[in-house]
Amino acid sequence: MADRRRGRPATLGNLLRRLAQVSGIFRLRYTTSHPRDVDNDLLAAHAELPALMPYVHLPVQSGSDRILSAMNRRHTRRDYLNVIARLRSARADLAFTSDFIVGFPGETETDFQATLTLVEEIGFAGAFSFMYSARPGTPAAEMTDQVPPEEKSERLQRLQAVISRHQRNFNAGFAGRTIDVLLEKPGRLAGQLVGRSPYLQAVQVMAPKKLIGSIERVTVIEVGSNSLFGSLENQAPVLAAAGV
Repeated sequence: MADRRRGRPATLGNLLRRLAQVSGIFRLRYTTSHPRDVDNDLLAAHAELPALMPYVHLPVQSGSDRILSAMNRRHTRRDYLNVIARLRSARADLAFTSDFIVGFPGETETDFQATLTLVEEIGFAGAFSFMYSARPGTPAAEMTDQVPPEEKSERLQRLQAVISRHQRNFNAGFAGRTIDVLLEKPGRLAGQLVGRSPYLQAVQVMAPKKLIGSIERVTVIEVGSNSLFGSLENQAPVLAAAGV
């Protein structure tokens, strides 16, 4: 990324600051593919920019240093935890999501347990998790210590159960809270709109269509498995949580 005005590389933090100065931009999010992308300037941006949402997707893939090395990820478990700690120091209300791969060639039960303990230690608000699938032509596909499919599937179920528990706990903490919601589109029910919280949670609220595109204060009155249900602030609660 280049800063053409000054003729030198620009950081992601610098880009976010410039975007935050654009009139009409009230929410900023970014996606990074690697913990090594988080530099001091990005940390400072999280501390300084109200428009930068308190939600960071930071892929880790595994909690085992041995497997991270085999994946050529170029970071360790400790590196990842240090990045999380530095981000939380910059902004205490940050929530994190991540990516995980289970059953990478050579993964043992001990390696897998290291992934589970990492999830427990950080308490992710959500995560994407997958079974390793060999891709022809890649070094991993040629490894001889492939994990049996049934073992990969069993580990994935165990990991997803832990992730889901933390996600439910995170969402449960919003019951009764009033949050800013960007209303995006009509919901499934008549008179219902669906929006996003600062943490990218789906929020369903009974509200007129004219509010689509606006950010409204919404009090959470019900927490579902995948959504929050709320009422506009200073409006009598209207719960239409079919399918919770």
